[in-house]
Amino acid sequence: MIWTLPNLLSLFRIVIIPILVYLLTFTDPSSSLLAALLFLLASVTDYFDGYLARRNRSVSDLGKILDPLADKLLVASVLIMLAALERPGEPSVPAWLVVLIIARESAVTVIRGIALSEGIVMQAETLGKHKLILQVFGVLGLLLHFTYWSIDFFAVGLYFLGLSAVIAIWSGVNYHVQFFRLWQLRGSPG
Repeated sequence: MIWTLPNLLSLFRIVIIPILVYLLTFTDPSSSLLAALLFLLASVTDYFDGYLARRNRSVSDLGKILDPLADKLLVASVLIMLAALERPGEPSVPAWLVVLIIARESAVTVIRGIALSEGIVMQAETLGKHKLILQVFGVLGLLLHFTYWSIDFFAVGLYFLGLSAVIAIWSGVNYHVQFFRLWQLRGSPG
């Protein structure tokens, strides 16, 4: 069944992207806080869609594709906006870091698509989930970007985003290695 609650939660993450992008066109603290809260809500739905799919035994091939796609679109959209923003007196997110993260996400999406065309469904791996958690912390810090309670959220966000980029590259290589192993096993006479 396509319209399961987990798939609807993934679709929710995709649907709120234009709202986040719109909020990021404003640079005031209220808009930043609202964008951060909306991003956090979307990120929490990522946990629940997987949990509910496993608990209700409603894991589907569509969900295996839709869930990571929603994550990638959400994170990429916000990072592109954060790199493009010019906040008065504030540094922007380094474009090279955003390009690196999006390139990894694109490469993994392409390899998963190729795998699917070969009849191989590649689920999200644990390392990729850790990467996403670090990205969420990074993006939240960058969305808040002001100093609250003597904490420079921009610096904290960049730290987590940089760490997530290292893990992203590592997990991206793992996806490619996993695909080629599965592809060789599938193609070998048995």
